[in-house]
Order: sequence, then structure tokens, then C-alpha cells
Amino acid sequence: MPEANAPEAKKIQDLIYYQVGDYAMHHGDGIYLYDTEGRAYIDCASGTFNLSLGYSHPEVVKAMREQADLLIHATSAFQTQPVNDLVRKLVDVSPPGLTRVHLKVSGGSTANEGAVKMAQARTGRRDVITLFRSHHGQTLLTTAMSGESFRKTAFPVTVPGVIHVPDPYCMRCFYRQHPDSCGLLCAERIEDFIDHSSSGGVACLVVEPVSGSGGNIVPPDGYLAALRRICDERGIVLVFDEVQTGIGRTGHMFAADHFGVRPDIITTAKGLGGSGAQVAAILTTEELAGLDGDFHSFTYGGNVLAAAAAAKTLDIVSRPAFLARVRAVGGYLLTRLRDLATRHRCVGDVRGIGLMIGLELVDGAGRPDNALTRHLARRGMDHGLVLRTSRYGRGNVLKIRPPLILTQAEADLICDRLEDLFTAEAG
Repeated sequence: MPEANAPEAKKIQDLIYYQVGDYAMHHGDGIYLYDTEGRAYIDCASGTFNLSLGYSHPEVVKAMREQADLLIHATSAFQTQPVNDLVRKLVDVSPPGLTRVHLKVSGGSTANEGAVKMAQARTGRRDVITLFRSHHGQTLLTTAMSGESFRKTAFPVTVPGVIHVPDPYCMRCFYRQHPDSCGLLCAERIEDFIDHSSSGGVACLVVEPVSGSGGNIVPPDGYLAALRRICDERGIVLVFDEVQTGIGRTGHMFAADHFGVRPDIITTAKGLGGSGAQVAAILTTEELAGLDGDFHSFTYGGNVLAAAAAAKTLDIVSRPAFLARVRAVGGYLLTRLRDLATRHRCVGDVRGIGLMIGLELVDGAGRPDNALTRHLARRGMDHGLVLRTSRYGRGNVLKIRPPLILTQAEADLICDRLEDLFTAEAG
């Protein structure tokens, strides 16, 4: 008989350090994820928002298989063709002036931390400004940068020098203003935080152009341009965290293109891997080049196999009709979801750009209904939908971010299933 504490006597949930549910998945194809019983689910979260081209995209899989036969990894002291190709392609698709690519980062967290280091090294300043509800990663620095207090409660020490400012959440404006008459107070008041809450030396302002975990908050017109002006006037480095918004998610290669604002640094990850390859990058200007590799370099950053997948992903997303289709299907999906909202009073707002859409759920008094949001996400599996919620399950926004290969017919299927879900579970 095995001992009581032997691994074979325990459930797998007792052996895996992090929490896992009871569903066991077997394979994926396009927008669908299949469990071990053969049931199919439309993945409205694109994995962890990192399967921009869906499961097992044939061109990405082919590129990885061919590269695996040649070389999976090599130290970054050497050149390799996949890494060289990826660097050139990233420069080609990035906003003008972002001509330097740092690939020696392992994911979005380390990309964002590297961006801060670049800004600090260049300016000689310490402080970092981020927004309420922001999420920039899981390292100690990016945990401190988070605009959510719950992310920091477990740690007695976090990195100092982070200033949090109200986000441009028009539906629940911190300043109790209306977007038609506020004069972008949420941007203007950042200058007061710089003058009165900083150490006097702000290195960078880091912002998600559309919030990811924070609730799919789309800034009002002119907000990001106002941040650009503030940073220019005060010599602050403007960083766009495009870990979630980048590589076509908004219907443009980067959200910076959609909003027409060029930051000094863009960080990208998640969707860059196409079908799940682990790859990330920091894109920056010549002025911010020069941070020594000793200060920010990770073993599996710049992995050759991942670079091959990312280069092929950029080829696909760069095709002339691809992003136009994302915008068209995203617009259609947004219209259908807004129609759904007219029949379900619990949907307080539907907002988004491209295929980055959020449904904000409210109670009868218009207050955030976090419990209903969690309930609908759980019950979504019974309706063939993989759904995720804002603020890591603590928020009141259902996030609808299917793979970018979504067709209009598949968008209809998502909406039909959501209609059934809301009718059955929300009334």
C-alpha cells in the first residue's frame, strides 16, 4: 500500500502549487479548445490572451517544427536567422522611431521591468507612474507597479518609488466628471501628482493603452495624446505596455497606431507568439539604447524556436487583409453585444476596440456586480464558452478576446451562446 503522503495517493490538485480546476483539456484547433471527453469550447480568452492566431495555427506549427530540427536555443552572444528575422520585422511594423529591439526578456513582466530600467538609466531618475487598476506583471517591481492593492497584500516589502494615479475610467470617473465636459481632468491632474507625490524625479509613465486585467477600459479621445504632451514637457519616458493590446488585438498592429500616439517604448509579448510560443520584446528609440546586457538579460529570452514562431506570426498579421478583418469582425461583435445588452439590464456597458471587448456587469443600482460576473464565467463552460473576468476574478467585467482569426459566423456563435448564458443565469 502506498503511504498516505506519497504523490500517487494525492489528487493532482494537491501536487500542483497553483490552483487548477477539474476540467482536463486535450487539444485545440483554431478558436476551439477540446477537453478529454471530446467537448468543444470557444475560447473567448485566447488562452491567457496569448493565442492571437488560435490553437495550433498550421503555419506557426510548421515554422516551429522546421526550426526544431535545426536549432532550439543558442546563447544570445551568437546571431541566428530566426532572431535576426524577428528583430527586422518588429522594427518594420513598429511606430516610426522605435528602431531598437530587446528580445532577452522572458515575458511581459520582464519586458515591462526592462522598460523601467531603460528609463531610469537614461534619465537618472527613480519614480514610475502607473494607473489605478493597471496590471504590468508579476515580478517584485511590476507587482509594486500594479494599480490593484490586492496584488501587494501578501508581500511585506515592495519596491518604492511607484506613484498610482486615477485611470481614464469614464463610466466611474474618479473626479465625478462627464467625458463631454471634463477637459481630460484625469490626464491634467497627473501633473499635480508629479509635483506633490513624487520624489521630484519621475523616470517614466507606464500605461496600457486599453486596460487588460483592469476592466477593458478604453481611454477617451485625446487622453493618450495628453500623456505624450506631459511627458515631453517634463522629460519623462512614455511607455506603452502593449503586452495585451499589441500584435493586432485592437485591429492595428499596436494600439499606438490606433490612437495615433507614439510612445518612447513599447513592450509586447502574449500575442507575439501566435499559438503560444513564449516570446516578448521591448521596442525603443535610439535615445534609450545602451542599457548594458548585464542589467537585464534572461536565459530564455531571445529563444530561437520562439523567434521562429513570432516571425511567422508577424508575417500572418501583416498580410493586407488580416487587420482589416479583425476591425470588421470586432466591430460586428461589438454591435451584437450592444444589442444583447438591451435585453439584459445587468449589462451596464459594452466597450472595446477590435477584438478586445469587455462587458461590464452591474446590479439594479448600477453598482459593480462582481458575484454575477464570476458566476457567469463559471457557467460559461456549460454553454461552450471559456470566459475570463477582470481583476483576476475580482472584477465585474467579462472579457471577450477570442483569437484574431475569428470569423463573422463564429462571432455570431459566441453571441448566441452568450445570449443563452445570460437568459439562463442572469435573467
